[in-house]
Amino acid sequence: MSTTERLSPGEAADAAGTLRRVAENISRAVEVRDDVLTGVLVALAADGHVLVEDLPGVGKTTLARALARSLDLTFSRVQGTADLLPADLVGTNVYDQREGVFVFRPGAIFANVVLVDEINRASPKTQSGLLECMQEGRVTVERTTHDLARPFIVFATQNPVEFEGTYPLPEAQVDRFMVRISLGYPSRASEVAMLHEHERGDRVEALEPVASAAEVLAAQAAAGAVHASDALRGYIVDLLQRTRRDPRVELGASPRAGLLLLRAAKAHALLQGRDHALPDDVRALAQVVLAHRILLGPEAVGETAEDVVADAVAATPAL
Repeated sequence: MSTTERLSPGEAADAAGTLRRVAENISRAVEVRDDVLTGVLVALAADGHVLVEDLPGVGKTTLARALARSLDLTFSRVQGTADLLPADLVGTNVYDQREGVFVFRPGAIFANVVLVDEINRASPKTQSGLLECMQEGRVTVERTTHDLARPFIVFATQNPVEFEGTYPLPEAQVDRFMVRISLGYPSRASEVAMLHEHERGDRVEALEPVASAAEVLAAQAAAGAVHASDALRGYIVDLLQRTRRDPRVELGASPRAGLLLLRAAKAHALLQGRDHALPDDVRALAQVVLAHRILLGPEAVGETAEDVVADAVAATPAL
């Protein structure tokens, strides 16, 4: 479906139904807030990637596994370590003695859903191997380009409080992630229920796929066809520029952030059952799309990137 075509009610309903099935399936295995689940579904529908940054043991990896189990797609998992090599991710050419030629052996990135656990424990050289993959959906090895599977989503996790043996993600890498989410601790009732359910075994392993590759691709096409007005695009640009002019900010939201925010807003509108995006969709996702792309200056004592985004949203009128 071309993004210039009008989204039909039937296509919108089918796509929203696919995403709702995925959400309901994930919720059977993971106690997760609605806003967190929305962020994951938006990234899936908008052909984006997810960075989960939270404390150990709150379910980051479990959420990624639940998403993968809910989709009838190929899945690979990579554990970030200091000795992980770029070739482990993207693949390498291996000499085949029988045929007398070099043969490309794909790495872990050649799957539909790729979980990179503790991405900040991988070296910067290995982290950089993800740049082309996440931006362009392909890998170039020794001057040969290999297309990745479609759909393709990277789900990376990192622990924000443990720094020994870690390598902070550079701004260019962080900018590749459409959304950054945090799960937080569950409520008392949810945690009690979780303890009870886990006595019966791993709930994620019991999940069955509820969406095929074709259905996910159709949902992505539908999200791309959601209408966005010129006024909405102007609102997004005004929001980005306000973050760049903020005196507390050293590095504001990039033009790529605007592209991803627009795509995310259209996917959010689809989740709400609409064929057109509104400023409310932008405001609903501004924090998870923009905050991790903003670098604060030394003057921002006691301030956070979330504060900057909240102030920008509050001060930017919708046209």
